[in-house]
Amino acid sequence: MEDAPSVDYLARYLAKIQQKYTQQGGVRPFGIATLVAGVNDDDKGKRPFLYQTDPAGTHSRWKAQAIGGRNAKSLREFLEKQYQDLNEDELTESKCVRLAVQALLEVVDSGAKTMEICVIREGGIKEMLKEEAVQVVVDEIEAEQQEEKRGPSGSD
Repeated sequence: MEDAPSVDYLARYLAKIQQKYTQQGGVRPFGIATLVAGVNDDDKGKRPFLYQTDPAGTHSRWKAQAIGGRNAKSLREFLEKQYQDLNEDELTESKCVRLAVQALLEVVDSGAKTMEICVIREGGIKEMLKEEAVQVVVDEIEAEQQEEKRGPSGSD
């Protein structure tokens, strides 16, 4: 039995197909960027990988990324700043989920109702977080934002 392809291989392959069809005159079926996430068999699924591909055929690896819409650039900058403030030891699952929710709250007003968060754990095990779990994180973030607005004295 053959080994499963790596996430890098899949991203390169997808980017190659996107670039091939973009080169053909008048044909552009892949007019979108894609995010490809997964784990590799060679490290027993311990490290997640995230790649972005685009219609031009480029692919790049990211630690955190946002694509699409008018706010992609500002969200990418937000993710870069917030991610740099964390060191590798602090990257717990809950902090990563919180960072994703914070980024989504930058562009979404209605809280957890319009968010879908998927956590990929060691071994490639995926879990879609329930709306209630996401709402708990949203409430924590909003409470902290309200506390910051009040200032250090605690008065309005």
